[in-house]
Amino acid sequence: LRSEGQKAANVLHLSEEATRRRLIDQALVEAGWDVGAGGKSNDQVGQEVQLSTMPTESREGYADYVLYGDDGKPLAVVEAKKTAKDARIGQEQARIYATCLEKETGQRPVIFYSNGIDIFVWDDSQGFTPRKVYGFYSKDSLEYLLHQRKNKKPLATVAPDITIAERMYQLEAMKRVNERFEQKFRRALLVQATGTGKTRVAVSLCDLLMRAGWAKRILFLCDRRELRKQANNVFKEFLPDEPRVVVDSTTSSDRDKRIYLATYPAMLKCYETFDVGFFDLVIFDESHRSIYKKYRELVMYFDAFQVGLTATPLKYADRDTFKLFGCEHNDPTSNFTYEEAVSSTPPYLVPFRVREFQTRFREEGFKYSQMSADQQAELEAQEDQPDSVEFTPAQLDRDVFNKDTSRVVLRSLMQEGIRDATGSRVGKTIVFAKSHLHALHLAELFAEMYPQYGGAFCRVIDHQEPRADQLIDDFKTQDSEPVIAISVDMLDTGIDVPEVVNLVFAKAVKTPAKFWQMIGRGTRLCRDLFGPGKDKSEFLIFDHGKNFWFFEEEYQEKQPAPQKSLLQHLFEARMAVAQAALDAMNEPDFQATVDLLVKDVRDAMDSKSIDVRDRRRELELLSNRDTVAQFAAATKADL
Repeated sequence: LRSEGQKAANVLHLSEEATRRRLIDQALVEAGWDVGAGGKSNDQVGQEVQLSTMPTESREGYADYVLYGDDGKPLAVVEAKKTAKDARIGQEQARIYATCLEKETGQRPVIFYSNGIDIFVWDDSQGFTPRKVYGFYSKDSLEYLLHQRKNKKPLATVAPDITIAERMYQLEAMKRVNERFEQKFRRALLVQATGTGKTRVAVSLCDLLMRAGWAKRILFLCDRRELRKQANNVFKEFLPDEPRVVVDSTTSSDRDKRIYLATYPAMLKCYETFDVGFFDLVIFDESHRSIYKKYRELVMYFDAFQVGLTATPLKYADRDTFKLFGCEHNDPTSNFTYEEAVSSTPPYLVPFRVREFQTRFREEGFKYSQMSADQQAELEAQEDQPDSVEFTPAQLDRDVFNKDTSRVVLRSLMQEGIRDATGSRVGKTIVFAKSHLHALHLAELFAEMYPQYGGAFCRVIDHQEPRADQLIDDFKTQDSEPVIAISVDMLDTGIDVPEVVNLVFAKAVKTPAKFWQMIGRGTRLCRDLFGPGKDKSEFLIFDHGKNFWFFEEEYQEKQPAPQKSLLQHLFEARMAVAQAALDAMNEPDFQATVDLLVKDVRDAMDSKSIDVRDRRRELELLSNRDTVAQFAAATKADL
């Protein structure tokens, strides 16, 4: 520690010459500049460059560094100060050097000034104020910056492509970002409810900035591979002629594309291989607390126009997120809420209803002393010290998977969930599980309770599943299996499946941003989901984790009215036909209908489902034709 402290102290006391040789030269080399050894000039980097138009009596002066383009004209001037001095005291001196170079060459260079520790850039010809950066621009980046001066258009004069984003709130969001950039702000924050097309707004903004000459290279960042894949598809659909690349360990050296897509973790591993000015626009998807805490250096490193995208409602958005993107707290550049999207005419999203569940097991915890004698005996057969088996509610949520509680989770979904167009089975559903083990537990219990659906109907989709990407693609396909996806931190955010009509919170969620992202999996519209002209109009949330209570969110209660399947409608119709035939004393029709009812009961008995096993005794009685043919009041009630 003393050794490291001594090194730091030595750096802070370097002379100007030592600062240049040890720190500034190295920073220029890292940006791709060929710095001559021993302070000597070359075609790329001039050192101690003599100027003859200084505002002094002698008219002469010397710029510490001049960075040249291939045409021999100055791209940038660098003023150096020793580390003990504030780099900003070189600002005016650097500006004078830039003015002299402009007079002598006809081209005004970009201004840098540095003390080897801090670096500032100032493109005063475009009206920007000086700003701190974390490295020098490469030659290519400087050349494009100078190209922009002559060729970029006012953003207000370039119309957005309405084939990419056409809704009024999307166009309004782009307008506000454009106005902010025109006013020389370099960061913006867009808040849009999940399902309202944040990615399409981002792609449309990229298209406009490229056509206006404001952006040549763009970086789109998101927090997982599936979101990167979805964004890549949107770019491919609407900007098919723009070269794209997915940044990972194999492509981090690719530097000739226009659109770069990466996850935050992947870019964090290689961002310093890009110079700070490489990108002209960086888009940060899902810009909530984790961006500020875990990936803040990506925001700070790239000296580009930056746009943050988030679906987190304002009351839950973190103050640091607003600060990071240069906005006042609760005052983003643009905001379009879930409530606005639902109440719009026409609506852009669908509302939800909630069924809240609570069991005594979860409410009070689990104690041996409070168990029945039968329960204690069963436990004693499995545990060496059964009287020590006690769990608080918090421990239960984390560690214990109780079969009876899990049966409530699955049975409530299968009995009350919104069904598909046929009415014969539950519609597309995401179940949010606590962990991989909990997900496996739910999947195994589903197979035990509902074997008639087969093994592909309900699947676990998480990071431990090697075929997770393929399962997600299958889940997105409307009429394919799986129909129920049990997710562990994989389908919580950014997955776009409009057909989802049921969400099951089988766990407690403590982060409001994540809670609303999970709700967003069901908000998307879906046309003709239940047949021609029968659109998705709502979705249903089963809350088994007291999440709405925890976040004090208002909601519409879903009354537990199970939807009838086609088979149930058919069975009830046959009951009505039998009654009508009996009333009309039409014996042949009555007996034929009784045969059909008995056949339905016997067919149902072939199932091995839990529901059938639970009612086996009643079904045995109703499979007796003589009993059904009597059509007594009690029999009709049982049927």
